[in-house]
Amino acid sequence: MITIIRNAAPAAILFLAACSSGPAEPPALTGDAWTVDDTASKLSYVSIKQDQFAETNSFERVSGTLSADGAANIAIDLASVSTGVDIRNERMRDVFFVVADNPTANITAQIDPSLFAKLGVGESASTVLDGTLSLNGIGAPFQANVTVTRAGPDRVLAVSDKPVIVEASQFELAERLTQLQELAGLSSITPTVPVTFSLVFKR
Repeated sequence: MITIIRNAAPAAILFLAACSSGPAEPPALTGDAWTVDDTASKLSYVSIKQDQFAETNSFERVSGTLSADGAANIAIDLASVSTGVDIRNERMRDVFFVVADNPTANITAQIDPSLFAKLGVGESASTVLDGTLSLNGIGAPFQANVTVTRAGPDRVLAVSDKPVIVEASQFELAERLTQLQELAGLSSITPTVPVTFSLVFKR
């Protein structure tokens, strides 16, 4: 009996010490590289045809990195466009985006890491992000109001607070949009689309 107590006493002391200590602080967000979790991220846009019918579309594959100094590079796989209709997906890939020549759209931006360095798990911060969208070999600047939430010690969620407006003419896509319109037998397809995103980064 005495032997059992002697062996158990140190274990009990260690257990009590572990219980009395507070939870470890999660590591700071800065100083490490991050990658996009494509299984948890989403990028969508709304197309409008005949001036009144709105349809939600998305891209199923988004990849990218965020470097330790705040340089963000996001690649959108244009072949992964999903409109809910197979023939429309095919036309978007082959006629509008011409993915054989332009497989991705790319987003670059510079983020100030200090804005988010001290976020605790579950805390959020908002900022206005200046970036460049490159599509069809053409780059155009954009601004996005973004809320960043620390979803876990090694996970960050970046969500657009309001849509980013993208115009076909910015990327010399107006003629291809007309081709889509004719193929679909529509009187109009609105050349301006609102884009929203929810991107998850993992350390």
